Amino acid sequence: MDRKSFLKISGKLSIASLLFAKNILAESKKKIQQKINTKTDGSMIGFKAEPIKKVKIAIIGLGNRGYSLLHSLRFLIENKQVEIVALSDIIPKKVKKAEAVLKKWQKAKPVSYSKDEKDWKKTAKQDNVDMLLIATPWRYHAEMCIYGMQKGKHIACEVPIALTMKECWEIVKVSEKTRKHCIMLENCCYGYEELFVLNLIEKGVFGELTHAEGAYIHDLRQLLVSKTYYEDQWRIKHHVEKDGNFYTTHGLGPIAYYFRIGRGDTFSHLTSMSSLEKSLSEYAKKKKSSYTDIKCGDMNTTLIKTALGKTIMLQFDVHTGGPYSRINKVQGTKGLHQGYPSRLYIDGKGHSFISRAEYMKYYNKCKNPILKKIESISSKYKVGHGGMDFFMLYRLIDCLNQGIALDMNVYDGVMWSAITPLSILSVANKSMSIDFPDFTNGKWKTHQDLEIMRRI
Repeated sequence: MDRKSFLKISGKLSIASLLFAKNILAESKKKIQQKINTKTDGSMIGFKAEPIKKVKIAIIGLGNRGYSLLHSLRFLIENKQVEIVALSDIIPKKVKKAEAVLKKWQKAKPVSYSKDEKDWKKTAKQDNVDMLLIATPWRYHAEMCIYGMQKGKHIACEVPIALTMKECWEIVKVSEKTRKHCIMLENCCYGYEELFVLNLIEKGVFGELTHAEGAYIHDLRQLLVSKTYYEDQWRIKHHVEKDGNFYTTHGLGPIAYYFRIGRGDTFSHLTSMSSLEKSLSEYAKKKKSSYTDIKCGDMNTTLIKTALGKTIMLQFDVHTGGPYSRINKVQGTKGLHQGYPSRLYIDGKGHSFISRAEYMKYYNKCKNPILKKIESISSKYKVGHGGMDFFMLYRLIDCLNQGIALDMNVYDGVMWSAITPLSILSVANKSMSIDFPDFTNGKWKTHQDLEIMRRI
């Protein structure tokens, strides 16, 4: 065979190989997309339940997070907007601890459940419960949300609201069917910095937004390998089993508000990749942990594009030593904000961030309206992550008392949580681009004002 004929045949074989590989990739992606797509009606956007003068709450899970949320409810309990009518945890001493502190703020004694892992279901069956507040390990969240709604209860669940795409879809369907609120308690949407940035955006300070960056970068090695902090070491087990972004919502929730996701824009597609894993396994071996074979990479980076063409970089690293950061960067045609520490750049004012004095002028001028209403409340009540847990619960209960739409809806919770299973899929398939499903059935296309910006 002469050289010319050889090259011609080789070229045809190469093209055929490429086409074959492309077809295999397309078929693989089609199968993945079929698994994550289904249909709902979007009817819970703007949903308003009947007003509840005093919201009667059952708290499920009284570990570190549940006990903290109980303290954040103190003002609302003493102000007669809330009554805790049930407490549940699989560890009886945690229930007793919660009962002891609640007795200082509330005369009525709650019913307690701590018999076994299924005893929590009795809270959902209790006739005088309006809402379940769920603060258990992640694997229980979706089951508890679904069961609670089926028993006629509103749901407020800690992050993430679900771990799989199947769970996300089921939560949406049950919420639409039962006409019950099912929201995720994303406290970082209520941080001072995030609320300030949101108001800057609403006032047009940054012009048209184009890009944002968020993260959960938090050295959790000591807590992950602890035999007591996370009961049964449930959290490190996720890092042993999977690779992706397991904690999306602290960084993404505020950005979703900045970009009006579900209210005029939506996530279009994502791609995700993780670095090699070194830090957590080395630390685990040093501490003689039972879990040293870690699958999750030290740093996961997920890139998301929205339907309107905006981009988001989302990062996750709880393995590596370093300062805490949620990044909280958002930029537009007229300026940007960069978090940790909070700084502003305004176009036309040089090539640096503006001075601290000028920053404070913006801060005082653009203070978020929801903070103004609760400034008069004593600081002793504003507990939980610098006060943002209190702000979040105050807003939730105020909306339920008045019977108006909540700041967050069921679609927000599942959209922000769905990044986890989609990132795992993408990482496992060489960072394949994954199309994001539409949980709202097209309702996201209607531009809506942000509920969180209302003065109530």
